[in-house]
Amino acid sequence: MTLTIIVFTAIVSIFCFQNEAWFMRLLLNPYDTWHRKEWWRMVSHGFIHADWIHLFVNMFVLYSFGRAAERYFGELASMGYLRFPYMHYLLVYFGGMVVSSLPSMIKHRNDPNYNSVGASGAVSAILFVCIFFSPLQNLYLYFIPMPGILFGVLYVIYSQVMARRAKDHVNHEAHLTGALFGFIYPIIIKPDLIRVFLGQLGL
Repeated sequence: MTLTIIVFTAIVSIFCFQNEAWFMRLLLNPYDTWHRKEWWRMVSHGFIHADWIHLFVNMFVLYSFGRAAERYFGELASMGYLRFPYMHYLLVYFGGMVVSSLPSMIKHRNDPNYNSVGASGAVSAILFVCIFFSPLQNLYLYFIPMPGILFGVLYVIYSQVMARRAKDHVNHEAHLTGALFGFIYPIIIKPDLIRVFLGQLGL
């Protein structure tokens, strides 16, 4: 599932690098989405990226954590916690994509010049699902190992600060909202899964 999403996203992104008309058609423009009812943009923006580096970083993170997320959902299915693990994976990914676009939709719905692209919200959701199920597993920040739960806290703080500054043209609100969605998704589908998270922390 992860590889399929990566390949499809790469194909669409590379195509749109060379086709500005389609790039403009697929990006998230809250004004057009809201006033012209072009709701597909809340999903389509996740398949295009600003440049090669943007594409590579998002797909590298997705490759690194997407397979782990698939494994976690598969294990939950085998334990009887849920059914259709691939469906839940897709709900986290595309749910994160849609939910992460909501702050921009609300904030910029009357601004025709605001645009956003990239799968960052969806990828953040996948990353934080992994943190939920394995909060003490080491992740790396600039090659510095730290437990996932600490990485998650720093990530949320960073996203909040950068969203307020909003000077680097990156949709940090999407990062934050996608992350929060991914983290609470397991609790939404089955509240008892909070025990899995607390158990990983030894609580």
